[in-house]
Amino acid sequence: MTEPHDDQHDNEHEAAVSEADDRRASEAERIAEALVFASAQPVSEAFIAERVAKDIDVAAIMRKLKADYAMRGVNLVQIDGAWAFRTAADLSFVIRRDESEVRKLSRAALEVLAIIAYHQPVTRAEIEDIRGVQTSKGTLDVLMESGWVRFRGRRRTPGRPVTLGTTRDFLDHFGLEELRDLPGIEELKGAGLLSGRIPANFSIPSPLMSDELTEDEDPITQMDLEELGLLPPSGESSGD
Repeated sequence: MTEPHDDQHDNEHEAAVSEADDRRASEAERIAEALVFASAQPVSEAFIAERVAKDIDVAAIMRKLKADYAMRGVNLVQIDGAWAFRTAADLSFVIRRDESEVRKLSRAALEVLAIIAYHQPVTRAEIEDIRGVQTSKGTLDVLMESGWVRFRGRRRTPGRPVTLGTTRDFLDHFGLEELRDLPGIEELKGAGLLSGRIPANFSIPSPLMSDELTEDEDPITQMDLEELGLLPPSGESSGD
């Protein structure tokens, strides 16, 4: 005779648990949304996970938020595994109308940037071999100052040349979620960036998908940074 009562109790308990889970998920969404909104840089899921309940599925929360913002003036986008709010692509012209014009890259800088993006990790000598001409330090400096190119490591070959790669800012600026989103041959042709008379055996390499050093790269050390002029020599004060 007590079974109906027990069933009702179980149903009420399940409903209470479900309601509590919904509240926690909703609160996690609000926290994630606030963290991404307040950050000047893309926010990683690990960073968000540290600030919400331990058993919250952060990836699922972010996918839901992404869907919620899909048709709005700002979109939640994933950039190299991290999340950021960006102006909807079809409204970017409204924003850019009031922005100061960004300095245009030279043809040489564009060529070098493309080679680094598709061939990374790549050394300066390898860039010059692909282009067939020398690459000026000024061209690399412009790409470094833009925040689109970085030193990755040093190649384990004679002379230990520095290897170059792209940054998260590069992906962000060009609206790429990850490097595999770089345009292929047909897209480059359609944009007029490749001649229709390219060799039949021409191919674009698949870019490296990981920031981890390859087997023939060593990490950049403090001494390397000093040698490259990125830090003052040890013992010297940088405040003088």
